[in-house]
Amino acid sequence: MGDASVVGVGEATHGSHEFFVLQHRVFAQLVQGKGFGTFAREVSWSGGLRLDEYVMHGTGDPRQIMREEFQGSYLWNTEEYLDLIEWMRAYNERHLDPIRFMGDDIGYPGPELFDRVSAYARQYRPGLVAELDRLHRNMAPTVGVADWMSTYRRRPLDERQDNRHRAWQAVSLLEDSGSDAWVVQHARVIAQSMTLWATDFTDPGQVTAGFVYRDEAMADNILWWREHTGDKIVLAAHDGHVADESYWSSYPRVQGTYLRERLGEGYLSVGTTFHQGAFNLLDAADNQLRTVTVGPAGPGSNESTLDQVRRQDFVLDMRNATRPARDWLAEARSTRQYAESFPAADKQIALGRSFDVLVHFHRATPSRLLP
Repeated sequence: MGDASVVGVGEATHGSHEFFVLQHRVFAQLVQGKGFGTFAREVSWSGGLRLDEYVMHGTGDPRQIMREEFQGSYLWNTEEYLDLIEWMRAYNERHLDPIRFMGDDIGYPGPELFDRVSAYARQYRPGLVAELDRLHRNMAPTVGVADWMSTYRRRPLDERQDNRHRAWQAVSLLEDSGSDAWVVQHARVIAQSMTLWATDFTDPGQVTAGFVYRDEAMADNILWWREHTGDKIVLAAHDGHVADESYWSSYPRVQGTYLRERLGEGYLSVGTTFHQGAFNLLDAADNQLRTVTVGPAGPGSNESTLDQVRRQDFVLDMRNATRPARDWLAEARSTRQYAESFPAADKQIALGRSFDVLVHFHRATPSRLLP
């Protein structure tokens, strides 16, 4: 651990029980043993605020919040994540120093963000209300997460780019007026989202730039939260986001890259692998959520060698590995990585260059979906 204040705990799939339980257990251990205070998830900032209200104050129904926020490619509407949220709430009921939940992603600017900005302006900056309403016009979602993500991107490009411009004007207006830092951040996340969705999705170069922007913004949001709460953070996301270096062609730089650059040894990255098993993902053929089963990893892959270790499930601190092991870990090999959809090609990953610590599972099982 050292002095790490942000620990990224990955997942080789977005739909495996073992990875989600690992993230929960790591967070619980770090809360109780190292004073960590926030669990961050690759989910929208606004959705994180709703779950944080429940974790902190018992506000709302976590099942309903998860059902409404964990849609589309956010595949965390599961028993494992409900267990985590309920554990966090129970912890706060027993302790004076609360732990918190945050979402660092920018894909969905929930109406809560607009409501919080407007409510603050009405109470403390009434002279800004009309201008903020104008600047945020036609941006607040009126449908759920999955529907908004699928429909907003089909709006005319010039409209989306105008929304981006106006959203950043709103941030400047609030900053220049000396508004509360949290309100400015809520407006900033709106602007980050409008920037992401102002991408010209017919231009491959812009699509790649949009992916990179998303990961940099997620890193920015983690660091903002760390600075303004003082909390040490466990970040749960796909392996491809928490890695020190990217192995995805569409993501030349990833969240972990930015966190490593800005925090140095203050960032610890934990990657995951599995040899065989099953997981829940969206079927690329029809975008329906299904359970997928894969057999043992093929010869020459990272997993086939890792699975020859005597212990089927194990943790490897690659920073302290023997020289022969470090040499092996420094070479890129075929490795299973599934994001939100299946099928997907294996990635060429040098595990020792991508992560500080590796957790290998012999078998993965599907996450337990909630209705």
